[in-house]
Amino acid sequence: MSLYDDAVLVLKNLKNDEDQEVLRQAYLDHLAEHPDGMWKACEDGHITASAMVIDPEHGRVLLTLHRKLRMWLQMGGHCEPADETLAAAALREGTEESGISGLRLLPGGPVRLDRHRTPCAWHLDVQYAALAPSGAVEAISDESLDLRWFTYDEVTEVADESVVRLVEAARARL
Repeated sequence: MSLYDDAVLVLKNLKNDEDQEVLRQAYLDHLAEHPDGMWKACEDGHITASAMVIDPEHGRVLLTLHRKLRMWLQMGGHCEPADETLAAAALREGTEESGISGLRLLPGGPVRLDRHRTPCAWHLDVQYAALAPSGAVEAISDESLDLRWFTYDEVTEVADESVVRLVEAARARL
């Protein structure tokens, strides 16, 4: 199965809140209209995968200060040809950008969807949540200006509404 086929299957089977239904259908429509819709080269927008890294033991999440966007965000980014599934892409991005090995995605598939404009194109982000192993130590990647743990309540002070909603949805999934 190709990454494209996996994305279509994941989106077709996604059971989220009603407010996500319109977005889910927009993602499926985008992929139907753009066979290259998984890749950065698709200028009309592309599917991306992200992972909110959570440490439930300490009631916190790990955010990255994105080098280009200069915003506190979850780990994530573009799909790559070696990614076999959206979940694998999210886990790869989470691991690369956090420097934490041993991350584990929460079961049940994506937690949320979020569409946002970036300098390259529209990102149709499929958002997962990943559990950090006990005693995890983060390491800043070259895509970040900073990497920092925030308590659940602190996220509202540093991040935009999309990140806050993702934290809330991830916590509900826990």
